[in-house]
Amino acid sequence: MAQKSWHLSRRKMLFGTGASLALPWMQCMTRAASVKASMPPTRFCSMYFGFGVSLPDAKGEHAKWRWFPEQEGADYELNSTLRPLECRRDDVTVLGGLSHPNGRRMGAHDTGDTFLTGAFLNNKYLQNTISLDQILAEQTRELVRFPSLVLSTDGGVGEPTRSSTLSYDLKGRPIPALNQPQQIFERFFGKGDVDTLARQRQLGSTKKMLDLVLDDSKDLQRLLGSSDRRVLEEYLDSVRKVEKDVELSQSWLEKPSPELTDNELLELDLESNEQAPHRFIETMYGLLFLAFRTDSTRVATYQITNMADASSKAGKFPQLQGFKKSLHSLAHDWNKPGGAEALGKWDRFMIERLANFLEQLACVEDENARLLDNTIVLYGSSNSNTHNNNNYPLILAGGSNVGFKHGSYQRFANDVPMSNLLLTIANRFPQGLEQFADSTGEINELMGA
Repeated sequence: MAQKSWHLSRRKMLFGTGASLALPWMQCMTRAASVKASMPPTRFCSMYFGFGVSLPDAKGEHAKWRWFPEQEGADYELNSTLRPLECRRDDVTVLGGLSHPNGRRMGAHDTGDTFLTGAFLNNKYLQNTISLDQILAEQTRELVRFPSLVLSTDGGVGEPTRSSTLSYDLKGRPIPALNQPQQIFERFFGKGDVDTLARQRQLGSTKKMLDLVLDDSKDLQRLLGSSDRRVLEEYLDSVRKVEKDVELSQSWLEKPSPELTDNELLELDLESNEQAPHRFIETMYGLLFLAFRTDSTRVATYQITNMADASSKAGKFPQLQGFKKSLHSLAHDWNKPGGAEALGKWDRFMIERLANFLEQLACVEDENARLLDNTIVLYGSSNSNTHNNNNYPLILAGGSNVGFKHGSYQRFANDVPMSNLLLTIANRFPQGLEQFADSTGEINELMGA
């Protein structure tokens, strides 16, 4: 498509105004020439919760609190747990049957670490692999100010098999998650930790150091044998990557950070005794929404709860205010008298937060479509019920502008790995992948004609 003289890039539009407001997409905004005009600005976010869901007998007295629908296909009935998604039914697919084979091999315990990696972890082998979000972040990093946004309720990285982050780098190392709303807002939309001039000086100093390393390496290479030259070249590849990151950071310093009018909608300064689950989780979802709306990033993860259960015992919302139990107790008591309903109400509470997030994405215009249509949302857990690593409860939403077709409950055979779903998501981005982890192919049933 030829670029019209009146077309402006989103960045040029915002830079010209002198302040980057949280603007909706407008017709005068076009994408950068380096991106194919036919490809929408695809985004991806994944939300995870630990311990699984309530799964009472589908024919029993508490059947309405069973997370999975009873009937497959487009005519499935939304039960009490999933009913908050009714207004977004055409934007949502409920998935059953999928799981990571490596997760099943790991035994009946903790697999949140591998939700987006599909790797195999046990007490003897704790090396993870790169997560899907970080693969996509690398593909989109030159288009946005921040390659990815990594959030969790507990923050940091946790410990192996009880991770507090969903995101892992190329070497399988955990990427620390942010969990302080005010800090996240200031880093993404405010002045940041250091002023611009100080940051420019820091980057300039780093660039000089990298130049010296690369210049000195030319003489060193001539003195080394073939084996040592390979080792040196691998090291220099890492240096060149840092150099590229520095150049990108310098270019973004010349552009103003977003200044939002939406921040009054977020409760950023939450006192510890006020951090009930609904307020904290909705604030974190709000930050995800603002990051996508302002195109500050196109990739994000949010681990709402983890298997260590610090969040409901000593963290953001002790004893799950309003539920009177820790999440660990809710999950383990689901098959005791009243337990299915108690956990089911927590499941519905979580679905309500997700539904609100999808509503926000659906009400904002993006290039060529609603923001939701350009955003692929994956929500779920790596347990069906407590410590059962089969049949993950999953919801896929959005992304209709890149081919996803929604409005049904689809259950897959046990031999279909969840990595097929992750591969299908990856291939909605321009670069795509031939394979992800132990994938055997895309899931064509999720795609439109």
